[in-house]
Amino acid sequence: MSRSSRSLLLSTLAGVLFATTPVSAETGVTDKSILFGQAAALEGPAAALGTGMKLGIEAAFNEANSKGGVAGRRIDLISYDDGYEPGKSIMQVKRLIRDDKVFALIGPVGTPTSAATQPIATEENVPFIGPFTGAGFLRDPALKNIVNVRATYAAETETWIRYLHDEKGMDKIAILYQDDGFGRVGLAGVEAAMKKRGLELVARGTYQRNTTAVKSALLQIRKAKPQAIVMVGAYRPIAEFIKVAHQINVDAEFVNISFVGSKALSQALGADGDGVIVSQVVPFPWDETIPLVREYQAALKAVDASAQPEFVTLEGYIVGRLTVMALEKAGKNVTRASFLNTIWNTGTFDMGGIKLTFGPGDSQGMDDVFLTEIQPDGSFAPVANTN
Repeated sequence: MSRSSRSLLLSTLAGVLFATTPVSAETGVTDKSILFGQAAALEGPAAALGTGMKLGIEAAFNEANSKGGVAGRRIDLISYDDGYEPGKSIMQVKRLIRDDKVFALIGPVGTPTSAATQPIATEENVPFIGPFTGAGFLRDPALKNIVNVRATYAAETETWIRYLHDEKGMDKIAILYQDDGFGRVGLAGVEAAMKKRGLELVARGTYQRNTTAVKSALLQIRKAKPQAIVMVGAYRPIAEFIKVAHQINVDAEFVNISFVGSKALSQALGADGDGVIVSQVVPFPWDETIPLVREYQAALKAVDASAQPEFVTLEGYIVGRLTVMALEKAGKNVTRASFLNTIWNTGTFDMGGIKLTFGPGDSQGMDDVFLTEIQPDGSFAPVANTN
């Protein structure tokens, strides 16, 4: 066979192979599905947060799948427990990225766990969507793979001090915080808000993550006779603190960060919850005048008929809805890069009464913070607008 004949044959074979072999899709994307991965606390003292985010995301994905998915593809979620521990979270994120080959990570829970796993996602160019934390480092404009939904902890703590000092005239404020990156971010926010007003904390108390050992901190704080105790922690240790505080007649206003898990805290407190304040970063889950909330309630019931509306699942649903909307806009040939670029370039996502807005150097969709108060029956009511 002549050289020219061999070249013609090889070209023909290459053409046949190219025509019959499917072009490889982006990692986590097939003709039938797009796979997302979640590493979050599904067991242990922070379990209600991880399971709540998971359920909310599943509600949004199920809603889309029931309508045919996105560009003919199902949206699937695989979730692993990280126990709210950084080391375990690293292991699970590596498993999701390298073994399960997910398209993106979604709904991680916590500051210490996100601090441990975000660098892995960034190095691997994997989208890191809707972390359940208000830590400022995740808003760094240099981190192009992170999509935040909620307001920062700094915004929440500013709202606390504005309410307690500017509106209620309190100046003797103490803090209980989880002794890790999460708690220290909250502490810094409180101290900044108080310094702006010429104030200092009258007492500080800490506890260790994934424990309920709060009595020493309570006894230390009680000595200062605070008018209010602001709290940066998860629901089980916070509930223990408030219950024991009531038993020893600590007369103070208790104010909690959104991460606490409002429904779980209310349930854990029972009658001791009356009057406890929690700041929120998503709309009121029972406000049916908001189209998004009505759709969330229906989607939640469709995926779990026994589920009741609450703040954590609503946040998960918003994260899931944003993901679905971005996938729809990115189109059939979606890649990780085009998915992220769609979010940055679209700017505003209108979800029906709620808008998420992104822009150059702005990876956070919502800025709203409002206060709620636990009622005698365990339900929640908004505190008068403090914005």
